[in-house]
Amino acid sequence: MKKLTVIIPCFNEEEALPIYYREMSKVMEEMPEVDTELLFIDDGSTDRTLGVMKDLHILDARCKYLSFSRNFGKEAAIYAGLKNAAGDYVAVMDVDLQDPPDMLPKMYKILEEEGYDSVATKRSTRTGEPRIRSFLSRSFYKFINKISKTEIVNGARDYRLMKRNMVDAVLNMSEYNRFSKGIFEWVGFRTKWLEFENVERSAGKTKWSLKKLFFYSMEGITGFSVAPLSLASIMGVLFCFLSFITIGFIVMRTLIWGDPVSGWPSLVCILFFVGGIQLLCTGIVGQYLSKTYLETKHRPIYILKESSEGELEK
Repeated sequence: MKKLTVIIPCFNEEEALPIYYREMSKVMEEMPEVDTELLFIDDGSTDRTLGVMKDLHILDARCKYLSFSRNFGKEAAIYAGLKNAAGDYVAVMDVDLQDPPDMLPKMYKILEEEGYDSVATKRSTRTGEPRIRSFLSRSFYKFINKISKTEIVNGARDYRLMKRNMVDAVLNMSEYNRFSKGIFEWVGFRTKWLEFENVERSAGKTKWSLKKLFFYSMEGITGFSVAPLSLASIMGVLFCFLSFITIGFIVMRTLIWGDPVSGWPSLVCILFFVGGIQLLCTGIVGQYLSKTYLETKHRPIYILKESSEGELEK
């Protein structure tokens, strides 16, 4: 019998956990040919999330959990789950049921019968999502696909099912600054995409504010494209070229009409504009430098406080 590990990152999800377990139990009953385990990752929750995980573990031995010493983020939770997953097949899904569990049997069947290494999902609609969030999300996918060689599918979810060979390839990319959507695409392997309509959360509130989504998008851009660095260089060359033209114009104007003292407001505006461009370029370089700095420190991606298995693996 083949084994399937389902990784479920959780942060303050005490309300959603029981609902998820009930729905997932129905799915596991539909897959008697597979030995399924649920691996919950407590990402430093401050509510009773860990307590509910422990209750589920006592109720059903198939439910296991890992608990972080603090909040390390969803990317760290996904990596911890992949590293501790024992299954021949490994799935990643959210606990709020926005990733429909009833798709899992179909995904497993595709891997078994059609020769794919992974089955990934994407949303076909964004019904119920704020318009500004939908607009910014679509804009991000368009932008990153233009500047990166790694194509990221618009509307892609973290919800996917992978064979062990793909999981091992992802684990070989043990970088500190992680962007899983890009990593899954970068490692390659044959992937089939399934679409589903957007589903509302089963309980609780989303933990992804616009601020967090912005910084997450920056992780993706800096992690899978060096185009911003090239942009900074191009802007530097462009402004040098414009400065030479301006110097030539000023010299010619002085020789022909003299040099009356005028135009200082426009000069101040130009200085502020050029200074802003310089700071922008410095900031872009700083972003990449900060990522390099964090990578060289070799800090662990996560730290476990406790787990259902007792043995802590970092």
